[in-house]
Amino acid sequence: MLNIISMLDFQQKVMFMKDYFEILQRCPLFSGVESAELEAMLGCLNARKVAADKDTYIFREGDPADFVGVVLSGAVRVLRTDFYGNQSILGQVEPGGVFGEAFSCAGTAALPVSVVAAQPAAVLLMDLKRVLTVCPRACSFHSRIVTNLVQALAQKNLHLNQRLDIASRRTTRDKLLAYLTDQAKRQNSAQFTIPFDRQTLADYLGVERSAMSAELSKLQKEGVLETRKNWFKLL
Repeated sequence: MLNIISMLDFQQKVMFMKDYFEILQRCPLFSGVESAELEAMLGCLNARKVAADKDTYIFREGDPADFVGVVLSGAVRVLRTDFYGNQSILGQVEPGGVFGEAFSCAGTAALPVSVVAAQPAAVLLMDLKRVLTVCPRACSFHSRIVTNLVQALAQKNLHLNQRLDIASRRTTRDKLLAYLTDQAKRQNSAQFTIPFDRQTLADYLGVERSAMSAELSKLQKEGVLETRKNWFKLL
């Protein structure tokens, strides 16, 4: 069930969002923003909270691309659906992560992807026009959030390049190993967990689950890795 909570006045909005200040301050979009500024910023950007149950669509392909979202709790997945209805996972966004910024800044009229709750989730949505245009209140923090938005877009571009590198591998084994070694590097450990179960991992890699499971079994027999559910260890 999707529940949109829109506060009517600034004080209500500030009180409602205080529980999420710590997460918002970890968000790259709010880097360098103090708590007092963050309170004012929520009102300036017309922020509102959206709560969704697991597997509920927060946005569907074709919806207006006029928002920037920040995950407050739970997690959301970005999905693309082809002509035949087959879905592929473009990414998963955890608390503090940003989504929707690339399509909004590109001026896309409608979203080419869908956003669905991977688990019970709460997200913060902000009016993109208030982020990109000159603030009539001349807020001191406005230029900072624009700079942070540019940096977030640059980081998203790097992530997409890494995703392209994985997708360009020719075999299921190569795609699997490229993804797992990338995760080990990101988490700076040979032991790590991933945000996907077997089916969603296969969807993310764009491979058949049965073929991927067979490769995982081979890799374990060859002593390349160990795995239990979403835990992996590269040997």
